Amino acid sequence: MTALRTSLIGIISLAAAACAQIPQSAPEQLAVPAEGNDVTWNELTPAETRVIVHRGTEMPFSGKYENHWEEGMYTCKRCDAPLYLSTAKFDASCGWPSFDDEIEGAVTRTPDPDGMRTEITCSNCGAHLGHVFLGEGFTPTNTRHCVNSISMNFVPAGEETASAASASAQDNAAPGSDMAAGTAAGMSGSAGESAAGQAGNQATVPQEQRTETAYLAGGCFWGVEHFLERLEGVHSVRSGYMGGHTTNPTYDEVCSGRTGHAETVEVVFDPARISFETIARTFFEIHDPTQINRQGPDRGNQYRSAVFYANEDQKAVTGMLIGLLQENGYDVVTEVAEANTFWPAEEYHQDYYSRTGGRPYCHGYVKRFK
Repeated sequence: MTALRTSLIGIISLAAAACAQIPQSAPEQLAVPAEGNDVTWNELTPAETRVIVHRGTEMPFSGKYENHWEEGMYTCKRCDAPLYLSTAKFDASCGWPSFDDEIEGAVTRTPDPDGMRTEITCSNCGAHLGHVFLGEGFTPTNTRHCVNSISMNFVPAGEETASAASASAQDNAAPGSDMAAGTAAGMSGSAGESAAGQAGNQATVPQEQRTETAYLAGGCFWGVEHFLERLEGVHSVRSGYMGGHTTNPTYDEVCSGRTGHAETVEVVFDPARISFETIARTFFEIHDPTQINRQGPDRGNQYRSAVFYANEDQKAVTGMLIGLLQENGYDVVTEVAEANTFWPAEEYHQDYYSRTGGRPYCHGYVKRFK
């Protein structure tokens, strides 16, 4: 435990160093808007000016949005331009708000003068936001926008302006938007619908959507749920148990290893927006399908890797993906079995990381498909 604690302190210290302000000895560059950009700015306090104009950095774990999980949209403090949707926010435990995607076109990336980091600024007014980091493996996008809380405002879901809604709709249409990071699909009542109503447009009642269900087991269901519920087109992810021989098992019974159940997530999705193959590919890249009856530090048959297919198409796709992984050198041990009764887990297991503000301890994104 002492070693783990020391490691965590070291990680947080490194993250703080990575997001810290450029030394004052470096030539000062003010955050100014692009030439000819006619925009009305909001008045800034001295503390806001230090960060937004003079490219400073607020102290870690001090910002109002560092541990903020309300649904809605984050906007630029200086010009109110939409920047990030709450569905793109995740807990990186680094001390600053973290997002794995921005609203399309909202953020500009510029390498720092020393070439060590990449600054992110508001594309509309040039306000300094923070820095962006790639390849850390926190989420499937492999991207972390480390943003100062003081550089942003927050607009709760349902109160977005018409311009914010337009930006959200544009982001939703972006190529490769199967990943939910940075999309409005995960918000209850999309920004576009709510803002259109405020603008006087007549709301259209959508037709009833056809949904499909997938059942996937890949170790602790908290982590699998955390990653899959971020995919655009996924309506819900619920933690539970499948593949055993007892009825209505409890968590303690499953953990005993005597019921035969695997910790499983039930994924309800819209096949018109996301395919089972996309979900399954993500599943195979957020857990290790080569580990037998374990996942990371968790050991036992309840933590086995399994796909419980709901139809023959899912079975065929799963087999195809396993074949690709084997061609790439992975000794896949994932069980492929027909879905049977899904037993929902206790309420305290549902949306665990969203409620607690933590992040998965044995799941992370690893690209396994070429």
